Amino acid sequence: MSFATNLRCRECHREYPLEARHVCDFCFGPVEVTYDYDGIRKNVSRETIRNGPASLWRYKDFLPCDAENAIDIGAGFTPLVRAKNLGKALGLNNLYIKNDTVNPTWSFKDRVVAVAASRARELGYDKLACASTGNLANSVSAHAAAAGMEAVVFIPHDLEAGKVLGSSIYNPTLVKVRGNYDAVNRLCAELAGSYNWGFVNVNVRSYYAEGSKTLGFEVAEQLGWRAPDHCVVPIASGSLFVKIRKGFEELYKAGLIDKPSPRMSGAQATGCSPVAVAWQEGTTNFRPQRPNTIAKSLAIGNPADGYYSLVQLAETDGACGMVDDPEIIDGMKLLAETEGIFGETAGGVTVASLKQLAGQGRIHPDELTVAFITGAGFKTAEAVAGHLETPLEIDATMESFEAAYRAPVAQGVA
Repeated sequence: MSFATNLRCRECHREYPLEARHVCDFCFGPVEVTYDYDGIRKNVSRETIRNGPASLWRYKDFLPCDAENAIDIGAGFTPLVRAKNLGKALGLNNLYIKNDTVNPTWSFKDRVVAVAASRARELGYDKLACASTGNLANSVSAHAAAAGMEAVVFIPHDLEAGKVLGSSIYNPTLVKVRGNYDAVNRLCAELAGSYNWGFVNVNVRSYYAEGSKTLGFEVAEQLGWRAPDHCVVPIASGSLFVKIRKGFEELYKAGLIDKPSPRMSGAQATGCSPVAVAWQEGTTNFRPQRPNTIAKSLAIGNPADGYYSLVQLAETDGACGMVDDPEIIDGMKLLAETEGIFGETAGGVTVASLKQLAGQGRIHPDELTVAFITGAGFKTAEAVAGHLETPLEIDATMESFEAAYRAPVAQGVA
């Protein structure tokens, strides 16, 4: 049983039944799921959550689908790592990494797809589809396979090889579209009107977005039932950024944590930074951009939740980092070298932005800060392939090893 009650427009507040809908008929504003929080409060406790599965479904009462019949491949409840080494390097004394690289298809998209796919099946769809920068295509393909559903996934033609392979292995209908993600998304919006498919980020988007809240739920639980002081989150569509905060607020409504007041800061790549540019200009009216960045998973030039992201930045006294491709590569390497976590280019954006914001004094050294790493590095290995140390190559003798090893030591390499 779900405590979801209806869909409500975020602008005019008109309500709709729990159907396949993502915009309001009256004002064309986005709609989102609302819940019976009194019912949740009466039925949910820290103990009931603690006794639940070690996955996002431990928070089933906050989700808009029936967990008993969910499509579950084990997404969620990923590690929250105390990042002492990275924190020391950045001058942050209380830094944590939320490591979502370890989800079943190696990104946070498994959270949103688990919810969207489960709800799509409840709504009667037998095909799952999506527009994707790669990670979402991987997850839709995997969840559809597990559910015995057909998958049709649409991606930009120039996507990283690891992400193409990460979808192809599940045997979906994989469609490469000549154009960037915004072109792919426009096509899928048109197709959703003609094909009776569950497009997870179009006609099922209202449910899909709810999966991101579980990152907020988990972080609060893993911190001993409290919200952090500061969150640094990569921004693509902006949905993840907005929903993490919603997760903290819902736990408060359910009486599980004290009133949260985390500062919410974003991270974008210079080559696709509509939110960061608007934030710097002090406006909530962002200008769409044509993406040109190695961080392809964040390459959404016209973000659906861009406005709401900017509102949240202002409401929480947050900031928005903006970093270029060399900084992204350095961020990937820094995270790996200090904490043993190989994040994708989006993770490089997050770490580089974390460094930038800390250097600007926008993150206080003693704030309990959580940085969200949303995807695994092997998906974007080509981004760093030419920027790493060359391995030593030796004969199978002690003399050969010592000669090769001494040379870099003498040069200060090791």
